[in-house]
Amino acid sequence: MKPICLWLFACFFVVGPAVAQSPSPKLPRVAIAGLGIESSTFSPAVTHEEAFHARYGPEVFNAYPFMMAISPLRKQAVWLPAIVGKSLPGGAVTREAYESLVTKTLDSLKKYGPYDGLYLDIHGAMSVKGLDDPEGDFITRIRKVIGYKTLISTSMDLHGCVSPRLAENTDLMTCYRLAPHEDAMQTKERAVVNLLERIKSGKGKPKYKAWIAVPILLPGEKTSTRIEPGKSLYQQVAPLADHQEGIVDAGIWISYAWADEPRNHAVVMVVGDDKAKVGRSAEQLAQAFWNVRSQFDFVAPTGTLDQSLAKALASANHPFFISDTGDNPTAGGAGDVTWTITQILARPEFKRADGPSLIYASIPDPVLVKKAIAAGVGGQVEGVAGANVDARFSPPVPLKGTVESIVYGDKDAEVEVVVKVGSVHVIVTQKRKPYHKENDFTRLSLNPRKSDIVVVKIGYLEPELYAMQVGWIMALTPGGVDQDLFRLPYKRIKRPIFPLDANMKTPDLSAQWIPLSGESR
Repeated sequence: MKPICLWLFACFFVVGPAVAQSPSPKLPRVAIAGLGIESSTFSPAVTHEEAFHARYGPEVFNAYPFMMAISPLRKQAVWLPAIVGKSLPGGAVTREAYESLVTKTLDSLKKYGPYDGLYLDIHGAMSVKGLDDPEGDFITRIRKVIGYKTLISTSMDLHGCVSPRLAENTDLMTCYRLAPHEDAMQTKERAVVNLLERIKSGKGKPKYKAWIAVPILLPGEKTSTRIEPGKSLYQQVAPLADHQEGIVDAGIWISYAWADEPRNHAVVMVVGDDKAKVGRSAEQLAQAFWNVRSQFDFVAPTGTLDQSLAKALASANHPFFISDTGDNPTAGGAGDVTWTITQILARPEFKRADGPSLIYASIPDPVLVKKAIAAGVGGQVEGVAGANVDARFSPPVPLKGTVESIVYGDKDAEVEVVVKVGSVHVIVTQKRKPYHKENDFTRLSLNPRKSDIVVVKIGYLEPELYAMQVGWIMALTPGGVDQDLFRLPYKRIKRPIFPLDANMKTPDLSAQWIPLSGESR
């Protein structure tokens, strides 16, 4: 064969097939952003920027196990993460902190656009000093940067608030279906999967968004999906959302009871392409919610603190958990209300070192922590703790006891010490921290399973504590997230609303059609 023939032969088998192959499909460009906090307007606490522990750029991926480098989802798009910041629940966010985080988000989005899609990860119950509906403001400002052709898929906590402005500016929306939120990552992944499917299929924005305001405002401790009627109510969501052609997603937002804004009320929202199914499904869920409104009750037995301690002391079941609900930092409490620990230490049962063992988690006070560090493990420490932020109900609590442990490095607490006062093991922290996992205790050389009583600043018990408890009661204590809503000085929520207006007329629960993003400009 002549050299020229050999060259043509090679071109046919090497170059030819390469040209004949269809080019690889262009991957969509998808941004990731989000700010999340649940913040009480009834607490004197304020939240600053550092509390959000913001992740930037590639470190955003670390927030999502389903977005690891080897994940199939990671390979389905060109991901352009901006900023994701999540704060422990607390008081209202300062305007300076909010503006700083929003500006950084917008600057990042400007830098790396354009985008086919944006995954927006928010909680939905952020309160900001001097600003109503922060999430609605946030997404509106994002739209000014990325435009209205970019699809936005939003995931939320079911205790978030869905204003019409937020609903309009997003295209896809979903929320948790479990409380406690054991499906948090599953929900976030669903939001991402829905977004990619709508982009890759070319379907784009769902054609219809049905939104229904349900005038109910209840705490999460009464609407847990562990018990009825919340359990059966939320079991209706998946069949409607996941198994109907023409429906993309559906959700029931309980909303957030400890903020006083017009948007704080329950919402049902359904998105999809079949108008009849979207509207009918939304109305079905809204009516189901309204029908059971009077059946909601606390997820555990409740009582005053005295009643709760009496029940715990009389019980043969250990560990017996008491939830100190009014100052719960997982719901937005300041975390440093001393009312409960003051009452406990005043009781004669706990005065002796060999009295009933009780773990109290926790009270923040950096000054006492510093004293405990100086005393060292085994040393004696004396001082006062707590009530640096919220002293409305009780002053700082005097503590005099033995330092049992000192632990450094927790993301929230920073430094934790255990001080034994009588038979009470008081956890004192540099900064406030909720204790909701067994390891939160064992790393401090405390064994909650062998304690007679464990008192935690929390509402409903998170899964690990719930599995551990042999007895449990929720003490209705004072604080920024008081479970007795009738004691809260609401001034701005929309009335009438159940249960504050128990005899209100049946509301209009027909579907309201929210414009598609950009449609009403």
